[in-house]
Amino acid sequence: MAEYRINTKCLQSGYQPANGEPRALPIIQSTTFKYESSEQMGRLFDLKEKGYFYTRLQNPTNDHVAAKIADMEGGAAGMLTASGQAATLFSIFNICSAGDHLIASSAIYGGTFNLIAVTMKRMGIEATFIDPDSDAATIRAAFRPNTKLIFAETLSNPSLVVLDIEKYAQVAHEMGVPLVLDNTFPTPINCRPIEFGCDIVTHSTTKYMDGHGSGVGGAL
Repeated sequence: MAEYRINTKCLQSGYQPANGEPRALPIIQSTTFKYESSEQMGRLFDLKEKGYFYTRLQNPTNDHVAAKIADMEGGAAGMLTASGQAATLFSIFNICSAGDHLIASSAIYGGTFNLIAVTMKRMGIEATFIDPDSDAATIRAAFRPNTKLIFAETLSNPSLVVLDIEKYAQVAHEMGVPLVLDNTFPTPINCRPIEFGCDIVTHSTTKYMDGHGSGVGGAL
């Protein structure tokens, strides 16, 4: 839906029902899905065919919501997680392994700071925290041979520091690593980091995407 504006994407993207199908996105509550043979299930598990087989891995409702968020952000694809912290964990663990290093803004959500500084350190991933207003030279100086990514927030929680996304993206790409940004506070309604060079976007959907304090979730 690239030709549509953001408000239309918010309403229409991610789910396009065919004639006779529900107008509202159905909530699929099943944990598992029916198939005629174990052979077909085997092809699904081997990723030789597309399909749903276990909701912990994929669910039609989740996929439609993730596709909506990804389209609003201008991303290629998306996925939902149980919380914003899970989305952050996935975004980093998919790139970093034990023995690797990352650079992070010091102005980030306290739970994320502890996740990176304490939990990931116990798993062998080290981090250097820098002032989000650092100049390009300071960002480059924080790099090590094993640095795998830069992590920051577009609008920091709770201090509301506005990140210069283009500056961080330029340095990250010069150094050959992705820029991962938590876009929870602005949401794609107000800021779309990919348009400024960001590579991976995460969200705690618990906050402004939810909007009324009734659900915990995350997305990337």
